[in-house]
Amino acid sequence: MGMKLDEEYGADRLLQIETDDEENEAHDMVNEDDDTGSEISNHSVHAPFHSQLDSPTWPQSYRRSMDVFTGVTPPSLSFLKGSSMLSSAYMRSQTLTPEYSLSKPFISSPSLDREEIPTSNPSKLSIVSSAIFSAPELPPSQQCSYTQSVLNAINALCGIGILSIPYALKEGGWCSLFLLFLFGIITFYTGTLLKKCLESSPGIETYPDIGQAAFGLSGRIFIAIALYAELYSSCIEYLIMMSDNLGALFPNSHMEFAGLHLNSYQICAIISTLVILPTVWLRNLSLLSIVSAGGVIALIVVVICLLWVGVVDDVGFHPSGTAINIAKIPVTIGLYSFCYGSHSVFPNIYSSMKEPSRFPSVLLISFSTAFFSYLGVAICGFLMFGENTNPQFTLNLPTKLVTSKVAAWTVVIAPLTKYAITLTPVAFGIEEFLPSPQLRTYAVSLLIRTLLVFSTLVIALAVPYFGSVMSLIGSSLVMLVSLILPCVCYIQLRKDQITRFQLAACSSIIVVGLISAVVGTYSALTNMV
Repeated sequence: MGMKLDEEYGADRLLQIETDDEENEAHDMVNEDDDTGSEISNHSVHAPFHSQLDSPTWPQSYRRSMDVFTGVTPPSLSFLKGSSMLSSAYMRSQTLTPEYSLSKPFISSPSLDREEIPTSNPSKLSIVSSAIFSAPELPPSQQCSYTQSVLNAINALCGIGILSIPYALKEGGWCSLFLLFLFGIITFYTGTLLKKCLESSPGIETYPDIGQAAFGLSGRIFIAIALYAELYSSCIEYLIMMSDNLGALFPNSHMEFAGLHLNSYQICAIISTLVILPTVWLRNLSLLSIVSAGGVIALIVVVICLLWVGVVDDVGFHPSGTAINIAKIPVTIGLYSFCYGSHSVFPNIYSSMKEPSRFPSVLLISFSTAFFSYLGVAICGFLMFGENTNPQFTLNLPTKLVTSKVAAWTVVIAPLTKYAITLTPVAFGIEEFLPSPQLRTYAVSLLIRTLLVFSTLVIALAVPYFGSVMSLIGSSLVMLVSLILPCVCYIQLRKDQITRFQLAACSSIIVVGLISAVVGTYSALTNMV
């Protein structure tokens, strides 16, 4: 059986990388085609990229794997078969047309006009890897309409954070709603900074690209690790959320296994993991991406259920709470910031737009929609449940009501698609570290994804605290990815053009982000302990 697999899939296990001779040939061809363009040749994409790196730049798979969040690829579904995305790169690259060959620089120097070459940072025209990492399944650039881009951004922003927003209000008090507004303004601004970073040099398409353009290879790797950590931790939250709500639906479930007593939460966590597992074995997640775009619909359903219970089912609204609770503000900060943590996908949304110049208005509409959604749910949820508000308001809904069951099952089902497309970029990133082409097989890809899924199960069982985990993610990773890094990268990339106001604004945001990260992370860890 093993020999058969090797014969069938051996041809596409190689990840071909340009040799030095190929690089020299490509460079000579550019010089022959444009003898008069010596100035452009000196600033070509090819030379500066290879002056920074002697090998393919990790992660090469980030753009491709994150594009599933844009939902622009055609629905095509298949299980991991024969090889991973990495191992099949060589064979697929043979069918690419010349203009898409990745054995050449992504942006050739003759295609750049002299006016397009930045004078301040000529050594950083492009940080797109010229190594062969075939991506024929990537949707063509800039094919997403304005309406699609708005919906994609709203889908990214309006996520599971809305379940904890009434709890955040309870913890921080009514005055903490100003922080919800403040973090919305700050993250909107940092989103526009990412756009400016993407425009600072041709070829920058992803967040790791921005990091490399600003700080070289170390910047790219640091940002990629932070993004992958954020994605991985979100998968833990999905699993905790599913387990909590399933446990509430079946509160009396328990069993004995190998001398261990498993309560309803633990049983539901294991069942949820086994249900999720096959979805991460999918090789092409385009269909899941389209289905997961229904997250906005799921959000609407849950919010309607909340309002229905409050208005129709006579739970009612009861004013309560304090003006501000200083001791709990760090927790509130982490929960509020988590709600706006979608900056990892903003560069992909921007790069897929037909009209990238309209990206600021996409951000404005999506952030406004998210803010008013969060504000309304926070106020209604807290007025309904008061000091008894749980980290997930669905756990407060009366269990005997049909509306409550609809909300609970919606929250359980929604992560079934979100989990896979969130974890897959992490799996692809790990696959790139496989040292030998012989290891890039179906079995190894399957093993990596399976281990990742079960590792999230172990953490979800060890730390089953939805609110505290969310606050920790918001305080540490979201503060870093959505506040600090956009400002730091923008200052570095535009240091010769940045105005005093922009420098002051970015510096202030960095300070706010650092203080919030330290205080919020400490508070979240203390609550867990």
